Amino acid sequence: MTSITADSKSMAAGHSTLRGVLVAFASYAVYAFSDASIKLLHGTLPSYEVAFIGSLFGFAAIPFLKGRGDGWMDVVKTTNRPLWMLRFACGAIGTICSIIAFTKLPMAEAFALLFLLPSFVTILSVVFLKEDVRWQRWTAVILGFVGVLIVLRPGFRELSIGHLCAAIGGLSGAVSIIINRALGSKEKRISLYGAVLFGTLIVSGLLMLQEMTWPAAWQWILLASYGLLGAVGTVLLMSAAQLAPANLVAPPQYSQMIWAIGFGYLLFNDSIDLAMALGIVLIIFSGLLTLARERKRGTPLPAAVVAANTQGAFAAETSDR
Repeated sequence: MTSITADSKSMAAGHSTLRGVLVAFASYAVYAFSDASIKLLHGTLPSYEVAFIGSLFGFAAIPFLKGRGDGWMDVVKTTNRPLWMLRFACGAIGTICSIIAFTKLPMAEAFALLFLLPSFVTILSVVFLKEDVRWQRWTAVILGFVGVLIVLRPGFRELSIGHLCAAIGGLSGAVSIIINRALGSKEKRISLYGAVLFGTLIVSGLLMLQEMTWPAAWQWILLASYGLLGAVGTVLLMSAAQLAPANLVAPPQYSQMIWAIGFGYLLFNDSIDLAMALGIVLIIFSGLLTLARERKRGTPLPAAVVAANTQGAFAAETSDR
């Protein structure tokens, strides 16, 4: 009887894990559609305005992110105000830079640079958390940066503000993850989500005062798609993290590259040459290798190391709390 009960529990856990992974794939697909909405605007609105309106729609996720015993004011409460404010700033910078990247670059290229986030996390964890990083993780970092050099080919092609913003977006996400690790389990996930949400809302709101354009009807549709799909993706990712371990929820994020290539081909006339494809493969392999090493070391992983929608990614990092 005990053996049958154990087998039943094992099967139930396996089914739950499978559902969690499938929900994770769905959440990253939703994020990809959210990012495609940004690109469909074709830069017709200032990036600050897109970030501001998107963050307004982001409030729709809060009721679903509240834990038991959480109050509405917990969205701005924290156990460490300096780190909360640093996350506030990273949220604003990361979101705005990601919007610029998707506006200026082919989607696959923007994703490739944003996927450098795990490499940035490794470097920052050594500098600020004094983690012991072995040669395997340093190899992953080197592979990631080699991949970036292949994608960018500096000196052989013109680089733009979009490339810089994509790299800054990945770095901002990495800083946010280091903040999460420094805070540990003390901070409520709704508070961490609130830091990013209000950071984006306030900073982009102030910046857009100089150049605000009232959106046309078709622009409102895309802005709503960007913001609401980002909120839906966050909620789905939270659900995935409750069903499956974080180290299984994180790898499906790279499925976004498939969506990016598909959208680029069907909607934006983007093209990927052989060199860029090789660089993208190296960057993705670098990220997966980093995740594998983190899992082996038993390092607590965020539920999603990166998602293209920066606001959603930051929220997802705390979903296992």
